[in-house]
Amino acid sequence: MTGTGMRPNAVVGMALVLGLALALAPACRNTAEGVKEDVRLNAEGARDGAQTAAEASEGTARTIGAEAKDAGSTIGQEAKEVGKAVADGAKEVGKAVADGAKDVAATVKDGAKEVASDVGAGKQTADIKAALMAAKGIDASHIDVNTNAGTRTVTLRGTVPTTAQKMAAEKVALDSAEGYTVRNLLTVAKA
Repeated sequence: MTGTGMRPNAVVGMALVLGLALALAPACRNTAEGVKEDVRLNAEGARDGAQTAAEASEGTARTIGAEAKDAGSTIGQEAKEVGKAVADGAKEVGKAVADGAKDVAATVKDGAKEVASDVGAGKQTADIKAALMAAKGIDASHIDVNTNAGTRTVTLRGTVPTTAQKMAAEKVALDSAEGYTVRNLLTVAKA
């Protein structure tokens, strides 16, 4: 045994381990430098890829922006055309409604005149009949009175007992229906 207290086999083994460690040291150094190089290359590749992607995205964004602008312009133009068509249609509807309202107003006016005429004629008929009934010396129980406001004519029909009553009935009708013509179609018949 030696003075170190170690066995020769152990010394040899240690020498071998030490030699192996020294031999591997440059390899580890190479491996570390290789990893650094790989990281650097990967970083460059990522940077280049990011730049390419950014440029592509920028180009796509410009294209989409231009297309959106064109689409917006087209939509705006079409909206103007639709708005004009709606406005024109509204004008036509408004004109048709106004024309229809004028027609209705004219019809109502004509109808009102006719009703007023009929009312006026009815009033004239009632006034004349009342005047005949109130007149002394006229038997008005068989006298019919018809009034036409359009022609402003009063027609007396029926029977009276004397010619004098026939003439008196005509005078009462003329006095009661001022501005009207009286047609006396009464017949004289003894009761």
